[in-house]
Amino acid sequence: MPRFKTLQILITLVLLVPGLQAAASEDLRPTDMQMGSLLFQMQEGYVTATLMNTDVEMTINGLVARVSVKQEFRNEGSEWVEGVYVFPLPDEAAVDRMRLYIGDRFIEGEIREKEQARKEYEQAREQGKKASLVQQHRANLFTTSVANIAPGELVTVEIEYLEDLRYDDGTFSIRFPMTLTPRYIPGSALPDRKGSGWAPDTTRVPDASLITPPMVTKSRGHRITLSASVDAGVPLEIIASRYHPVNVNEEQGRYIVSLADNDVAMDHDFELLWRPVPSAAPRAMIFNETIAGEPHYLLMVVPPNADGAAAEVMPREMIFIVDTSGSMHGVSIAQAKRAVQRSLEGLRPHDRFNVIEFNSHTRALFAQSMPANGVNLASARSFVKGLQAEGGTEMRPALERALRTPPDESHLRQVVFITDGSVGNEEELYGLIEQRLGSARLFTVGIGSAPNSWFMRKSAELGRGTFVIISALHEVREKMDTLFRKLEHPQVTNINLSWPGGNVIESYPAVVPDLYRGEPVTVKARAATIFRAGDVVRVSGDSATGAWSRDLELVHKADDPGIGALWARARIEALQDDERRGANADEVRQAIVDTAIAHHLVSKHTSLVAVDKTPVRPAGDPLSKEQVPNLLPHGQSMDAIFGFPATATNASVLQMRGLALILVGLFLLLISHARRRHHRALAA
Repeated sequence: MPRFKTLQILITLVLLVPGLQAAASEDLRPTDMQMGSLLFQMQEGYVTATLMNTDVEMTINGLVARVSVKQEFRNEGSEWVEGVYVFPLPDEAAVDRMRLYIGDRFIEGEIREKEQARKEYEQAREQGKKASLVQQHRANLFTTSVANIAPGELVTVEIEYLEDLRYDDGTFSIRFPMTLTPRYIPGSALPDRKGSGWAPDTTRVPDASLITPPMVTKSRGHRITLSASVDAGVPLEIIASRYHPVNVNEEQGRYIVSLADNDVAMDHDFELLWRPVPSAAPRAMIFNETIAGEPHYLLMVVPPNADGAAAEVMPREMIFIVDTSGSMHGVSIAQAKRAVQRSLEGLRPHDRFNVIEFNSHTRALFAQSMPANGVNLASARSFVKGLQAEGGTEMRPALERALRTPPDESHLRQVVFITDGSVGNEEELYGLIEQRLGSARLFTVGIGSAPNSWFMRKSAELGRGTFVIISALHEVREKMDTLFRKLEHPQVTNINLSWPGGNVIESYPAVVPDLYRGEPVTVKARAATIFRAGDVVRVSGDSATGAWSRDLELVHKADDPGIGALWARARIEALQDDERRGANADEVRQAIVDTAIAHHLVSKHTSLVAVDKTPVRPAGDPLSKEQVPNLLPHGQSMDAIFGFPATATNASVLQMRGLALILVGLFLLLISHARRRHHRALAA
């Protein structure tokens, strides 16, 4: 008994070691920081400099939005600093402008190859000059770096991007991400680090240190102001925000929207939606912009909603994959469980199904898909009710489990993937989907207040399915019912675009995926020469009720600014897809650089850099570098995500260190016990 107590005390002390080490080295932990603060690590610990304000302005015309994001930094510390801020943007944003404001002056950012931009920025930083650098790490994840912010100084960085709107079931929408869900980082740690995030770079996520900014749970006066000017071109039945109260005013057919609260915590994505009156709802729209004699087009065609009863619905094999990792803790897991329960209600007796949950491990309800009868559905409801969010986000084994066997030809396999998408190895997973999908279809359900929208959209696109985002419990029923109506069957398949002959056309997506109820055909195209008057592009396909087609006249009107940039953004994404499928990496890189520089876009291989000519920091004054934290998404728990993470962070190192100490302690106890037995034996 005494030996057991000694061992117990030893283990307790070992488990406390990481916490004691942290307390000894930090005056203020990153998790203690409040939102809107830069973390600057000095000799004496952490001090703060405050991010005073974020201002967002949206200008929406037709299908295109131009968005301005101003980030204002004030250094409240006593030393010169460099701030690094990792932040999300929409996954299809075409970032094309950046300005660095210093007092009444501003410096326009220039597009450069990524390495050249980095060198220009670092040289300016070392020379004591004001400079800013905007880099892209994922389609929806960027970094702003600001060098040489003086004590007490306010510096503003303005970023602008273009985005085409989402249109679904007669409703337009635009989403602005305000924060990011911490990414799960799989793989073994690499010896060197590219950035200063909480995770090291790993074998499976080589840039992990660049995409893992510190997270905080409280707001310390950080404010975001947001306004939108909406010119839909048609009268509207409704215009509203899903998650934030807004003020709406109409001025001569243009709607002016602003946040009703001037002090909004940046912990929940903003979404604005508007629905035209039914008689004015568009069936087709086309926009154009001519650049250097080459016309660029953005076209949208809405196929008719066929009568679902007219087509026989094939029996289905429904596989539900549910993310139960730590990042899903709280409201998110409740949303996910309710979504699965609602989906189970939509199964028919001749369907087959299975439920797979994953966190650090993967667990399936059944060894294989089973008939959707009363007994199996009751087991599924009980299984789902007991799901809890904990551990890491190992998506790959769950996807492999769902797709490892060929589908039964008598059943259409449909995989419904319910997750917040909080992973850093997206490209690895996209490759797996393409390799293993076969004839199946993949549908994604984004869960939470700040899901990884790029993962949701891209996975569904590669899976020839569609996606939906659920950010509140009250949305589950409506959105899952809508998704299940789409799951019944595609509305239009085998879509083809026939352009007038004699012209070279480069359009994206190159292969238009199956369309589901209420979804439009959206294509971005570039032609070698301007079309003649009367030329049309024919959009055709197979609908549930037979062949379908529509002609759009390629009429040239006044330019719609931004169409060329949106086409370039789509081309860059297609090139990255080609690289993942095995295309020559050097050739792809050069094509991306050429496209991005021609259209002044930030990309995987290009960045925006702005440098002031005059040095401002005295040569002898030190410069500190730290990251700006993000606010943890609403409904999530810091303890659930970081309390015992199965990620490649230094937490794993501390755990191994603790385990080693435990083993040493056990060894010493065994030696001591053996010696006592030996002495007792000699005494006897």
